[in-house]
Amino acid sequence: MDLFSFWRPRPIITDSERSRGILWFSLEGMTALGLFSITTSGFLAAFALALGANNMQIGILAALPFLTQMLQLPSIWLVEKIRRRKAITLFTSIPAQLTWFIIAVIPFLVRAPSPLAISLLLVLMGLRGLMAAVGNCAWNGWIRDLIPQEVLGRSFSRRLMLSTMVAVVFSLGAALFVDFWQGKKTGYESIFGYSYVLLFGALFLGMASLLFLALMPEPLMQAVPGTQPSIWERLSAPFRNRNFRQLIQFLFFWSFASNLAIPFFAVYMLKRLGLPLSWVIGLSVLSQLFNISFLRIWGRFVDRFSNKTVLSLCASLYLLVIFGWTFTDVPNNYLLSLPLLSILHVFAGIANAGITLTIGTIGLKLAPEGEATSYLANASLATNLGTGLGPLCGGLLGDFFSARNLDLTLTWNDPVISIRAAMSLTGLDFLFVISFLVGLMILGILATIHEKGEVSREVILESLMLPTREISRPFSSVPGYNLFSNFPFGYIKKIPVPGLDAAIGVAAFQIAEAAKAATTAAIRGHKITKRLVKALQDSLSTVFSSKEEAKAHGVQITREVARGAMHGAGEKPVLADNELAPLTASVVKASSKAGVDPLSGIQGASQGIVQAAIEMKGNLTAATIQAIKAARELAKQAGVSEESAVVKASIGALEAAQAAGPEAVQKVKEALRTELQTPKQKPDSK
Repeated sequence: MDLFSFWRPRPIITDSERSRGILWFSLEGMTALGLFSITTSGFLAAFALALGANNMQIGILAALPFLTQMLQLPSIWLVEKIRRRKAITLFTSIPAQLTWFIIAVIPFLVRAPSPLAISLLLVLMGLRGLMAAVGNCAWNGWIRDLIPQEVLGRSFSRRLMLSTMVAVVFSLGAALFVDFWQGKKTGYESIFGYSYVLLFGALFLGMASLLFLALMPEPLMQAVPGTQPSIWERLSAPFRNRNFRQLIQFLFFWSFASNLAIPFFAVYMLKRLGLPLSWVIGLSVLSQLFNISFLRIWGRFVDRFSNKTVLSLCASLYLLVIFGWTFTDVPNNYLLSLPLLSILHVFAGIANAGITLTIGTIGLKLAPEGEATSYLANASLATNLGTGLGPLCGGLLGDFFSARNLDLTLTWNDPVISIRAAMSLTGLDFLFVISFLVGLMILGILATIHEKGEVSREVILESLMLPTREISRPFSSVPGYNLFSNFPFGYIKKIPVPGLDAAIGVAAFQIAEAAKAATTAAIRGHKITKRLVKALQDSLSTVFSSKEEAKAHGVQITREVARGAMHGAGEKPVLADNELAPLTASVVKASSKAGVDPLSGIQGASQGIVQAAIEMKGNLTAATIQAIKAARELAKQAGVSEESAVVKASIGALEAAQAAGPEAVQKVKEALRTELQTPKQKPDSK
């Protein structure tokens, strides 16, 4: 038996071996992120402060792991030359992990706080980053070939979700231990608490990560057909691809803008707000819990819709969070600081889940097969370079603005009431505002990137709202649910606050998910259509206060009802003919009782059916044909001409397809052409 066979790439990997490889991939992520939770977070910042770091050195510390990723460029040559990505990853990851043991014992070797102690930390972090850069370059191409593209989003989201769970437990336990240790020890010995936590993480989590990495199989690296390109051609290929070049630009500028502020959140809470480390880590845990809850959701949306749209939504929400940090010390007695910090951490966790997932997978999806190493290395380099330069500039700006202040005061006086609002920007507040403004400008780059199968932002927002609408209709007497089910998103879009629509959408989704367990049994039984008919007929008439109001929004009403019914029907992409026709009839009938015109109801129902099929990755051709057939049957029941009903149903189907892109429009048009050209059967004459 060859004991070292696990080093070698395999020309053939069976389905069972690939499944086990994905399992090791998840376990490796859990242990690696568990260690990561204390080595690139508020914990490491607190350790650095204890060693004597200032704002600039905190920025350098945050930047080093990313700036060292520049070594990925020459690493491409190494990977292409040796063509054993697993071996390269392991031989560089082992010494990189062992570095944490030396970092942990710095307080035992050098007196702290002192310039020597913090300098030693920075040097060791730089050396570790250089070794990790080579391994990351090989790891990217390895994983790209190991995990099938059709499950990429779900695999990464599951890995991130499980990893974040471990990170939550470990980071919170580490913070509590440090607070406990510092409560028992005074003077110089209080710093040893950080050392013991780092030693524990390096020994158990770091070594376990290496073991799981070694167990993952490596597919044989496929050679590029034809004449082999030079290393320069490989490096420059991603920049000759216009679409990927735009992605590289976005990744660099987004990482730079967001990391002007992000590394200083913990410093802000520890120094400006005076919170203990356990509170800082506790808020981080709160963020991670919501990160976990939304990773599965964003992973499903990535596979169903696109990376780009999810990334756009989450990036704008994160910018709103960054801007919100400027208000965390208003009023000056910090009465509202903790509630606001909690809200910001909740939305930061939700947004970061989508950003982390999509940035990790969009490059994998856009990189050409067989050329992944150079493409992904450039994407990773852009991300890491921006993430490294951001904290450096942030540290410089933080020190510059530390002695500067900007006061803004607004006063309103009238005979009845006098209102005065004041806002003061000091020190790190300026970083948050600058990061927010720069981030707004960068979102325009994302819009220029093309991804196959991408949909509009509104489709995902509507999908976030859909569970709320499903739940609120059967329980329409509950005011809280109706508020979100009928929320006027058209007005929200007109408010020039980036991320506000995303914040409302995810808030509605959370409310819906909390109540979903109570309605699942009632909505998804064996007699789904019959139950939905009753629920719709009982509740739709109470949603609107007048028939005139319902009539004015007839298409929108029936569209959302039809979508909710389709999603509620066991999440089947398309119902059978004998299920869809009565379900559609019930939607139109129930909406008619609320005052909706039958033709508007037919148009909205058709639009909702096709839109639900798009969202659920169903068969658009079958959904469109069934919608037209249902419209023909409804025409007789509603007393309208069949031709008018078919026209309205066709309009509704095309409107739904247009929001999803040209491919969906083409499929719907082909289905309409097929169905409308099919001669209707006539009864036999005798």
